[in-house]
Amino acid sequence: MGKKSFVKDYMTKDVISVSPDTKTTDVIKLMQESRHNSYPVVKDGKLVGMVTAFDIVSKEESETVKGLMSTKLVVANQNLSINDASRVMFRRGISRMPVVDIDGALVGIITNTDMVRSHIERSTPNKVEYFKKTMEQLYGIKTTLRHMPVETKKLRPTQDRVYADELEGRAYELKKGLAEPAIVVKTGDRWILVDGHHRAVASIQKGYETVDSYVVDLGKDIKLGMEKTADKAGIRTFDDIEIIDDDKHPLIALTESMQDQESKGDD
Repeated sequence: MGKKSFVKDYMTKDVISVSPDTKTTDVIKLMQESRHNSYPVVKDGKLVGMVTAFDIVSKEESETVKGLMSTKLVVANQNLSINDASRVMFRRGISRMPVVDIDGALVGIITNTDMVRSHIERSTPNKVEYFKKTMEQLYGIKTTLRHMPVETKKLRPTQDRVYADELEGRAYELKKGLAEPAIVVKTGDRWILVDGHHRAVASIQKGYETVDSYVVDLGKDIKLGMEKTADKAGIRTFDDIEIIDDDKHPLIALTESMQDQESKGDD
């Protein structure tokens, strides 16, 4: 597959942050001097909130940031893909998303501007062309590429799990007509789903009979490595895919759980 872009590739690492004890007047001065209207709030190296110009003008007056900051935030892990980060920010109306490590320490910030830059720099050929050429080189064949709807009942999945929150995002994209096509390999009479498992599962859940797809037709029957792996894992139909919903997506989280733990510690 083509090179995937991650938050760590585009985030700003040198982030200006404030502390809960920073005076509100100092934050206003900082906003006037810089071009930013929001700042992460850090205590003992950990991200504990965000303070925005909107917080300052809309909330009751407070001498320090602690009385103004928002503590329930959407944050990203630096290994989140740019596509997923972009979708989260778009759906939640966020222009700047803090990036934290596994311990909750602030390691960067990703902005709408970074998203635009990542899309402009997105490498060509795109991943469909790249995948097509890889198949041709791997098997010494000439393939054909078609953009077409594929019946969901024909598709053979190759992935054993999907995440509930990503399904929600894909369902939203499908409804709005924003979903990228899936990538499917036609080998013999089999239709192997290579990329787009969340899109396919979301389509099935919504009752759609087809999935918009790029189909790479091998023109002959070749047993793919990913088919063999799926065979071993017992993944033959979409019913075999586990939907992870009791577990947060490992790369996106709300900081409220951190806040809850801290408040319990303060009692």
